[in-house]
Amino acid sequence: MVKARPLRADAQRNRSAILAAAREVFEADGVFASLDAIALRAGVGNATLYRNFPTRDDLLAAVIEGFFVQALKDAEELSRTLAPGHALVEWLVRVAWGLRIWHDLPTCLATAHDDDASPLHSANAPLVDRTGVLLDAAKAAGDVLGDVTADQVFELVLLLSWGIDRFGDDEAAARRRVTMAVTGILA
Repeated sequence: MVKARPLRADAQRNRSAILAAAREVFEADGVFASLDAIALRAGVGNATLYRNFPTRDDLLAAVIEGFFVQALKDAEELSRTLAPGHALVEWLVRVAWGLRIWHDLPTCLATAHDDDASPLHSANAPLVDRTGVLLDAAKAAGDVLGDVTADQVFELVLLLSWGIDRFGDDEAAARRRVTMAVTGILA
């Protein structure tokens, strides 16, 4: 196995600047914002942006990595502190709320969900896996119908986060929307 060499200091600064600029641009203009605008805001050329992130999905996966890491930590905590059915519902609320952060992010993630070659598919995989773990625990406890799958539940969360984004829900409205929708899978 070949170990990746650490980036030179200037290359790391460029990468960090691109990620910071992407967060700002995605927040202001959505995830389909111009990559040229991101490069300009980062103070780098397009070639530098594409050398670091060959596709929009590569950039988006890197930018949302922090959310994914935190979501997985939250799932661990929920598993320890709540009954299985409640842990699953709370996880789904948190994920749907978190994925609505930038306009059109749920659309990108839904598109990547069925595209094994997409960097976003790889980035999403731990969330789908964790959904499966929580779902299996809830099924074992008798809290969830037996025929629903982790992929189906995750697709529901993507749909809900799209709706939260489109309707401009605040966190309380988002919680009501997700809770109401997932009652269909509860036993």
